[in-house]
Amino acid sequence: MIKNNIAANERCIIALDVPDNATALQLVDTLSDVAAFYKIGLELFAAGVGRGLLDTLVAQQKKVFVDLKLYDVPETVARATRQVATSGANFLTVHGDEAIMQAAVANKGERLKILAVTALTSLDEQGLKQLGYRGSMRDFVLEKAQRAQAAGCDGVICSGLEVAMLREQLGDDFILVTPGIRQQSDAAGDQKRIATPAAVMAAGGDYLVIGRPVRDAAQPKQTLAQIVTEVETAVAARG
Repeated sequence: MIKNNIAANERCIIALDVPDNATALQLVDTLSDVAAFYKIGLELFAAGVGRGLLDTLVAQQKKVFVDLKLYDVPETVARATRQVATSGANFLTVHGDEAIMQAAVANKGERLKILAVTALTSLDEQGLKQLGYRGSMRDFVLEKAQRAQAAGCDGVICSGLEVAMLREQLGDDFILVTPGIRQQSDAAGDQKRIATPAAVMAAGGDYLVIGRPVRDAAQPKQTLAQIVTEVETAVAARG
């Protein structure tokens, strides 16, 4: 059975793509009654506050997704994964190289889930061809996801356009996390492969990563509450 027992507000992971700790904590405070899961990415780690913010959120009993997309020699990835595993974080991203994925999986501990990146949602078919791949985006993503599953990863990052395919091919236990979330009225920005929250959930998705649609909204809390309701309705409908 597809994982229907996850609370709707935990399915919506809020991307803290902001420049500093104060702005991040302000957004967390604004959304605290609605959001339970947050993503800390490259910007805040580059600003020197990523680990401190991670510790703060864990102390507040929030769930945390560390989005570093690790790509380095396996020993370095193993050491970095152990550091994240001791922090109490829930998710960590790595790139889909077999040795890198295996190094992360071997050092994740009991709590941390390892998610492999398939194809960034800012990448489209044309961009994929420029990278030298001649097959379709669907074939590329499926191959990446199958390799991630074989390497022992807990799930993958994928666009909403591939969720149904991956759910069918990889089973119900494999975690599917989808960025590039936009409502019908939202601008796509630099995202190429986008989907609505309801569409992702209807296709069998587990988690959404939501950044600009909430962060830049006139009323972030109300906007997120509407998305959470939409997610809850879509999950209930899939039975």
